[in-house]
Amino acid sequence: MIPIDNSTQREGVSDELNELSRLVVDAAYCVHSTLGPGLLESVYEACLCHELEKRNILFQRQVSLPVVYDGITYEEGYSQDIWLGEIVIV
Repeated sequence: MIPIDNSTQREGVSDELNELSRLVVDAAYCVHSTLGPGLLESVYEACLCHELEKRNILFQRQVSLPVVYDGITYEEGYSQDIWLGEIVIV
């Protein structure tokens, strides 16, 4: 196990991003500890979105991220499950 030193902030990571990350992890832990393992991903995603709403965290669900290949944009490139404030992908 690698020890983690929380006494210093990582260079370039803002307090706002640290707080957002803490809230997201707390919401995910709440869902996991309540539901346990074994359900479909879509159930966990829906419940996590509910927990994010309860915490007043703005997010978008199933955001498409296009891929550009040979100068052509393909909209079906990638689907992000949950996108928070344009800075965190869950």
